[in-house]
Amino acid sequence: MIWVILPAYNEADSLPRLLPKLAAALGGHPGGYHVVVVDDGSTDATGELLSEYALIYPLSVVTHAINRGLGETERDAFEHVAARCAPDDLVVRLDCDDTHEPEFLPRLLDRMAEGYDVVSTSRFQPGGGQMGVSGYRAFISRAANLFMKAVFNIPGLKDYSCGYRAYRGQVLQDAVRVFGGNFLQLRGLGFTSTLETVVKLHLLGCRFAEVPFMLRYDQKASPSKMVSSVTTLGYLTMGLLYHWPFGGWRSQYRGLRALYRKDRDGALGRYGLRSLRMRTASRISL
Repeated sequence: MIWVILPAYNEADSLPRLLPKLAAALGGHPGGYHVVVVDDGSTDATGELLSEYALIYPLSVVTHAINRGLGETERDAFEHVAARCAPDDLVVRLDCDDTHEPEFLPRLLDRMAEGYDVVSTSRFQPGGGQMGVSGYRAFISRAANLFMKAVFNIPGLKDYSCGYRAYRGQVLQDAVRVFGGNFLQLRGLGFTSTLETVVKLHLLGCRFAEVPFMLRYDQKASPSKMVSSVTTLGYLTMGLLYHWPFGGWRSQYRGLRALYRKDRDGALGRYGLRSLRMRTASRISL
């Protein structure tokens, strides 16, 4: 089974474009597919459209009564799917604004078949890129990703800020067991959750790879929801919490990565929520 996660806020103009393309890309998959849309308090016709599309496509909706932001939307989506998927299912998260083309899904799934736990699309791999993005914004994006690489240095990743990724169902389930509600801890700081997802899965011990893709920002039908200043604050805060010498994330979960790869059950028993004494940096939620 392929689970598709779509965080949505006022995407009435994008859904009629995206959902048929998802059906064309995944409709023939032997295990089937299911779309989970988290409607984050939309004030346009998104909710009404989703009710109609649920009669046509394999689709379910999780609804926030008020807008809570991308971090809480992603957290709820991951927890929802982790509670329902099989360990060998694959979970794909992509944006709902039609900038992430489903035509790249076969590349993601083929790379996952090689045994990786997380495969991300990347604008920075040979053959990748972005359309409809200003030179200034492209420069800022590249600089931010170089900063993330320097601070977190996850092997196999060049593009830390693109949310178009595939995950193995089991690692999402294990992340919830280890981190609990703080799998996405900085969920109130803009689009920081896109980075925090891979940082936490790196701490868990996941293996990462990338495939090139073209970001189609020229197709974006809805206004951008990102507040750059808040997201930048989130990146800086995460770097501090990760490296903080007195109970930061890296010291809190030291040894987890190596043990998880050798003895998954042993790692979950030792580092699970019920076994590990949480230090200050792992308790903070923003």
